[in-house]
Parts: sequence; C-alpha cells; structure tokens
Amino acid sequence: MQRMGMVIGLKPDKVAAYKRLHADVWPDILAKISECNITDYSIFLKEPENLLFGVWKYVGDDFEADMAKMAADPRTQEWWDVCMPCQEPLDNRAEGEWWAMMEEVFHHD
Repeated sequence: MQRMGMVIGLKPDKVAAYKRLHADVWPDILAKISECNITDYSIFLKEPENLLFGVWKYVGDDFEADMAKMAADPRTQEWWDVCMPCQEPLDNRAEGEWWAMMEEVFHHD
C-alpha cells in the first residue's frame, strides 16, 4: 500500500460547480477508481486560495498500468471533460502532469 497526494488549482468561478459534481460522482467513475486499486480517496478544498488536495491509498502493484487503464476508459474521459475546465494546473507541475503529485514527508497511524 502506498499513500499518494496531489494538488491543483480550482477556478474561482467554478467552485460551486465542482462541489456539486463531487457531491454526486457518477457511480461508474467510483467503480473505475476502485477497479484501478485506489482506496480511501478524498479531495479537500482550501479557500480562498482555491487549492484542491487529493489523497488516497494505492493498493495495486503497477500504478502506471492502473492509471493508463483509467485514462483509457471512455466514461472516465467524459468525467474529466466535465471536471478539467474547472481546474487550474500549477505552473510548476512536472511535465505531463495535470494534478501535481506531492511527496509525503510525514505520516502517523
């Protein structure tokens, strides 16, 4: 098991829409997340900075393959088409990232 975190900006005029979307996530999106070995997934919003922080546990053994499987799913692509216009990626994210991955520097059970 690996804990993972990521961050992205949220456009100020899209905060309400983003909250509505995530209050009622499509069931097939939730199923795909689970199928791709992601558990205990949360997204937090920090206002007024409008930063989204996502954190989850990855319980698989090939994260890249699971993320490719998720990205290839047509329904997931539809979900991203709805969510991505709400988001503002960080300027200093790594090449190829939308959400910027974060390094875990502390954890306590």
